[in-house]
Amino acid sequence: MKTRSLKLLSAFCVSATLLTGCSSAEKKVPKVGVAQIVSHTSLNTIRDAFSDRMEELGYKDGETIEYDYADAAGQPSNLTSIMSQFSDEGSDVIVAIATPTAQAAANYADTIPVVFSAVSDPIGAGLVSSLEKPGGNITGTSDEVQVDQIIDLALQINPDLKTMGFLYNAGEANSVSNLEKAKAYCKEKNIELIEGTGKDMTELQSSASVLVEKVDAMFSPNDNTVASGFVALSKIAMDAGIPYYTGADSMVQDGGFATVGINYDELGHETANMVDEILKGKKAGDIPVKVFKDDLNIYVNKAYLEKLNITLPESIQNDDNLVMVGE
Repeated sequence: MKTRSLKLLSAFCVSATLLTGCSSAEKKVPKVGVAQIVSHTSLNTIRDAFSDRMEELGYKDGETIEYDYADAAGQPSNLTSIMSQFSDEGSDVIVAIATPTAQAAANYADTIPVVFSAVSDPIGAGLVSSLEKPGGNITGTSDEVQVDQIIDLALQINPDLKTMGFLYNAGEANSVSNLEKAKAYCKEKNIELIEGTGKDMTELQSSASVLVEKVDAMFSPNDNTVASGFVALSKIAMDAGIPYYTGADSMVQDGGFATVGINYDELGHETANMVDEILKGKKAGDIPVKVFKDDLNIYVNKAYLEKLNITLPESIQNDDNLVMVGE
């Protein structure tokens, strides 16, 4: 396995004299390039779950498969060179974790099958025209944020909720898509939605500090910029006594108050299942996009709950799908 931040590449077989077992007579070991836009709990969970599931499926790293892991360090411009080098090295499949990564990988889908993961709105992001029949050479898994259910959860906990802050990076397509959903649902529920934006952590922390003075609750979708520094952002909300709802269970693990959603391990597992199908001959475009929106859990951060001295309604306490994070 190779891992790097900005693609310090080396050949798998330098020469027949330096490494044995690289003769052309041997069966070709498939290469899978795995890239993510940045390192944070949500995306790392998917990456690790993908690797674990691939091993369960019989792929042994360095023997029956070769992985090439890359991290763009939060810089979308780095994704172009990462994908180019995946192509130059002859990757058989590209696994693209998160929307910006998937959009960069899609430029190579004409020649390399692409499996994306954690893309909230694959159609809106321009990756596929249909979830059921993606066509082309690309498919993947979607962590569609259940915005309405998360806002309903906030209303169950605080029926007097009147204002909600929405903190996000306006440069992320998935966040913009979820913002529109939040606007529409908040309007329906007579909640004033106040936006706070930032393209980096300095700007986001500044926006968060302003928002907590104006709102009854905070909400961020599965925004990669937000998630990469979520520990600091959640502390701002917690210290102000404001519950901070999130778009992913992993963000609750990182200090968020609560969410309704999937376990991100499932995204990684299903991504691996798709890669397995492709390596066995199935066309990526013939595999439907898997949208995780059923059998969702309620994730609540126990420490946050106790810090704000909030008592969950009995309807939530008795819900079979309640997961208390930190117990």
